[in-house]
Amino acid sequence: MLKEYLQIDKIEGPLIVLSEVEDASYDEIVQIRTSEGIKHGKVVQLQDDKAIVQVFETTSGLSVKDVSVKFTGKPLEISLSMDILGRIFNGFGQPIDGGGPIFSGTKMNVNGRPINPVARRYPRNYIQTGISAIDTLTTLIRGQKLPIFSGNGLPHNQIAAQIINQAKIADGENFAVVFGAMGIKHDDAHYFAKIFEESGVLERVVMFLNLADDPVVERIVTPRCALTAAEYLAFNENMHVLVVLSDMTSYCEALREISSAREEVPGRKGYPGYLYSDLASIYERAGIVEGASGSITQIPILTMPNDDITHPVPDLTGYITEGQIVLSREIFQRNIYPPINILPSLSRLMKDGIGEGYTREDHPSVANQIFSSYTKYQEILALAQVIGEDELSNLDKKYIDFGRAFEERFLRQYFYEDRSIINSLDIAWDILSILPRNELDRIEPDLIDKYYKG
Repeated sequence: MLKEYLQIDKIEGPLIVLSEVEDASYDEIVQIRTSEGIKHGKVVQLQDDKAIVQVFETTSGLSVKDVSVKFTGKPLEISLSMDILGRIFNGFGQPIDGGGPIFSGTKMNVNGRPINPVARRYPRNYIQTGISAIDTLTTLIRGQKLPIFSGNGLPHNQIAAQIINQAKIADGENFAVVFGAMGIKHDDAHYFAKIFEESGVLERVVMFLNLADDPVVERIVTPRCALTAAEYLAFNENMHVLVVLSDMTSYCEALREISSAREEVPGRKGYPGYLYSDLASIYERAGIVEGASGSITQIPILTMPNDDITHPVPDLTGYITEGQIVLSREIFQRNIYPPINILPSLSRLMKDGIGEGYTREDHPSVANQIFSSYTKYQEILALAQVIGEDELSNLDKKYIDFGRAFEERFLRQYFYEDRSIINSLDIAWDILSILPRNELDRIEPDLIDKYYKG
């Protein structure tokens, strides 16, 4: 029998504390009835007969006495069906687009578990984003976790929107995108909804929006709702799903705020000591399961405070995920979009999903050659700043021409410019052909004979 508790011991930030609680369980949903209506929360800590509850809505105006608290015996669940495609939900999975509730017999617990490593299938094949720097040099493989490391003021929202607009798979239309936004501004939320509607992709996108002025607790739930929707589409409806989560730094700051309210011992920079395992519980829900037709691919986007890649959030994310795409403020200030710095960027799984049978036979060699030649360009650029460009050798000047052409013709791309992988590789060969043939030491001679344009 469900009991009601008519008194709260303590209210602290988004938390309430109750004592003499019986048969409560971790992550259980709680109903809090006040004179102003019903609020909801979930159990985040149990100790002896005490329960600490995170309130989803604000606790301001909440009294310790004129209140009734009921434990529902259930975790947070969301209704799911194919009707979620094209819909916009808040961070708790409630519709906010005026389209009415989702009626379905399928309800799933949002506190899903990471995929068991034994049940995983190795990721193969690629997802085309239409962005040359990603598709050619840090290829996104189906089932991969590939984060974007950005900074305040950099165009990560535009890149996220462009990827969602243009993303496609090679073998069929059974593809959907789930977008989870945490702590974004109202104008950014309108921007995403407008862009997806105008480009006609909204019908295959599911959006979960947590706005900057929404409760901080909702920010903790948002990525879990998004991933639960992705798991339903992937493993119940056999779809290939791309999950874009922005901004994971906002999520981690919400986690830090709630950890502080719970008076937990802080770790590095005040973040809770369990930040690594908490992030892993989100990132490791991506992958391909043995025996299933669908897949979940993740692109978490995070802003690095002060552009510091050693900050705990990007640092721990890098340990868990399979590579990273790094945005550069210096490239952005030169008015190049997307401002992707290819040298610290990598995709650890790309070697298994590109080449003959996937993209084109020259793809792995072209990617290696571009990394090698662009690194040499950076070294020669540093030398030119010391001795002057006129003093460089003819070969060094060729590398300068290559580097500038790479940034202007390959890296620079318009927002609505959707390049196929073949188009991107052809542009790469145009630029590599600026260099003498004997400088292309990472490419097999037969491929040079076939594609070199010098």
